[in-house]
Amino acid sequence: MTAVPDNVIAPSILAADFARLADAAQAVEGAADWLHVDVMDYHFVPNLTIGLPVVQSLRKATTLPFDCHLMIADPARWAPGYAEAGAYNVTFHAEAATDPVAVAKDLRAAGSRAGLAIDRDTPVEGYLELLPHFDLLLIMTIKAGFGGQAFIPELLEKVRTARRHVDAGHLELRIEVDGGVAEDTIEACAEAGADTFVAGTAVYGAADPAAAVRKLRGIVGNS
Repeated sequence: MTAVPDNVIAPSILAADFARLADAAQAVEGAADWLHVDVMDYHFVPNLTIGLPVVQSLRKATTLPFDCHLMIADPARWAPGYAEAGAYNVTFHAEAATDPVAVAKDLRAAGSRAGLAIDRDTPVEGYLELLPHFDLLLIMTIKAGFGGQAFIPELLEKVRTARRHVDAGHLELRIEVDGGVAEDTIEACAEAGADTFVAGTAVYGAADPAAAVRKLRGIVGNS
């Protein structure tokens, strides 16, 4: 796997045609850094998308690293399976975990990096001290559970808070934003301190998904 760039663009296949997921993944190869895979279970969030068997099959169809975002109940039980399936990063929700640090340890032991997600209505401050145990912090800029929602700029204050904490502690941690990230919002996300950007509709709603990725990257820089 090549080195991770300073700014990561991760197209979300939640916005792709579910009948052509392999094609959707291949459409952004060479342009995207990661492929963001939204797993929803109809329990933690009121929607049902894809699960482990689809991830296992899709893993064979692309060389892109998988950034799996688990919007599921009981991540302690289910999350390690995604690491074992070859995901590069597996992120689960703080709101769904009774012991986030234990889940992070299990994910790393299973072969992936560990991410912690914070939903729209959850303050980030209560989780800052856990960040040394994680590789990524995902801050939702919408309410988790549905794609295509409008970006909520007020949630960038969480990104600023997290960035100050990460920099002050010299932590090796990526800060990811997910929800409504597009050409007109990605710059504000970067200015707030994000370095990893999930984009669904902005990529897969475009006539040329790879070109859309390159345009987003051009806005935040190619480093």
